[in-house]
Amino acid sequence: KWVMALSGIAFLGFLFAHMIGNLKMFIGAEDFDHYAEFLRELGYPILPKNVALWLMRTGLIVALAVHLHAAYSLTVMNNRARPRSMKYSQRHYAAANYASLTMRLSGIWILAFIAYHLADLTFGWVNPDFEDGHVYHNVVESFSNPIVAAFYVVSMVVLAVHIFHGAWSMFQSLGINNPKFNGARRGFAVLCAVVICGANISFPIAVQAGIVG
Repeated sequence: KWVMALSGIAFLGFLFAHMIGNLKMFIGAEDFDHYAEFLRELGYPILPKNVALWLMRTGLIVALAVHLHAAYSLTVMNNRARPRSMKYSQRHYAAANYASLTMRLSGIWILAFIAYHLADLTFGWVNPDFEDGHVYHNVVESFSNPIVAAFYVVSMVVLAVHIFHGAWSMFQSLGINNPKFNGARRGFAVLCAVVICGANISFPIAVQAGIVG
């Protein structure tokens, strides 16, 4: 649970940083592309261009791997801890909310979204008008497709559900589970989910509405 919580904190930090950087899209193409170039030149000239960026990507890949392994391990442990007589009986989730019940499904959806997102805006494999180094152009071209835009919006809602339960439960995983903190825990979880979801769905909606383009 500690591994799950700590890797989740790393993802929250990345999502907030990524979200803030992407908001530059509303300033204009020049600023947005300059931000993308800044990421490529991070650490330069001490490090060659793109090295620091790929080091961060590698860190995220490692965090994702341990997060998935922790999720799998907890599932196996929970199944083993359940009495054999309960394995085939109806499971009751009186205390579980919608987010916790769908955590595995939302995790699978998010994995599929990450794969598509990389193929779309990082490598350009599924973006027919992809131009290397022109991030603003690539985002606009991708979100100009209503199906792609809708997929991104739905994926951000699914991500928000996942974030809500993850941000809520990580305090308990770290041993901060005093009932008097429940209000603050819930407020933090809601804030994280709403801010990240709201900002991220604004990008495809802005392109579809003609605000950005």
